[in-house]
Amino acid sequence: MSSEDVLPQAAPDGESRLRQRFRKVAEQGILGHAVPMAFGGLGDGFGELYKAHRLLGRACRDPGLVLAVNAHLWGAVFPLLQHGSEDQKQELLPRLISGEWLAGHAITEPSGGSDVRAMATRAEPVADGFRLSGEKRYITNVPLADWLVVYARLQEGISAFLVSARDAGCRMTQDGAVRACRGSATGSVLLDGCLVGFDRLLGKAGAGGSMIQRALELERSFVFAGIAGVMEWQLEQVVTHSRERRSRGVHLGHHQAISHRIADMKLRLDTIDLWLRECVRLCEAGQRISLVSAQTKLFASEAFLQSSLDAVQILGAKGLEQSGSGMQELVLDAMAGRLFSGSSEIQKNIIAALLGTGEGFRGKGR
Repeated sequence: MSSEDVLPQAAPDGESRLRQRFRKVAEQGILGHAVPMAFGGLGDGFGELYKAHRLLGRACRDPGLVLAVNAHLWGAVFPLLQHGSEDQKQELLPRLISGEWLAGHAITEPSGGSDVRAMATRAEPVADGFRLSGEKRYITNVPLADWLVVYARLQEGISAFLVSARDAGCRMTQDGAVRACRGSATGSVLLDGCLVGFDRLLGKAGAGGSMIQRALELERSFVFAGIAGVMEWQLEQVVTHSRERRSRGVHLGHHQAISHRIADMKLRLDTIDLWLRECVRLCEAGQRISLVSAQTKLFASEAFLQSSLDAVQILGAKGLEQSGSGMQELVLDAMAGRLFSGSSEIQKNIIAALLGTGEGFRGKGR
């Protein structure tokens, strides 16, 4: 895969740049890994998915596009695979995997964030199905998404619903758009009595909480596969600069202050790869990933931020040029990386709770 495969010069009239790049990703088969061939997938495993996503990040150098792809896969494709009816799978999966449709999931809300216990969006049972009311904010791939898995409170529990951008009462806006990860789209979903049929309930009623947990665990496990590819490019740029730039009569990299930063960047990148491979191993074995996904996300997000800061420091003013290396944009993207899929603080809470201490511990072990 080359950068030309995912970095088109311009989008055709009427088509967003993200959607065009997303379709190019689909053309490379990246959306089909670990998906059965019956639904348009490649029928392979998580190991191939990890390798493909790493190559994607290396080629596109855009955490935003990586985030958009992961929101599509873990927010919609895999919940459909794991919980969808046969009719839902046959109707949606082939067009999601081909890139014809862009999707995601809507969990976060303006007041309660991604705290499921504070979720205010509600689903009311009516004669023809369910009527959804509420607002979701900071949703990746909105307002461009064709489909969303929307989580709402149905009676006393949380349930998941398949919502189309064309459904009456569903309005997607750019409210809540963020400057980081500009290769993706982020916006709000307003549900004003949005009516969906009974066939739009995804999985069992009341199972939404466990579905959210599983979706986020997979996202945390693999979103940094692509970003590791970005970090590999980042490291190569810094090494090249340290060899070409001279300071006090020697190459910049001869100065210990610089070489140690580069060594740390390499160590962080290789450690992320080790964590990612452990996620692959557990997923392939069908084992739980609750702990390792939180550990992977926590380490990788903090490592990406520190390596991005180091890269700018090594490049100096060149790293801050508006039309230069793009390193300054990666700092902002890395700051967002500490927040999406659950902040670093949330990951620490998860790790502590799974060890039998900290917030959320209920005495049930792992």
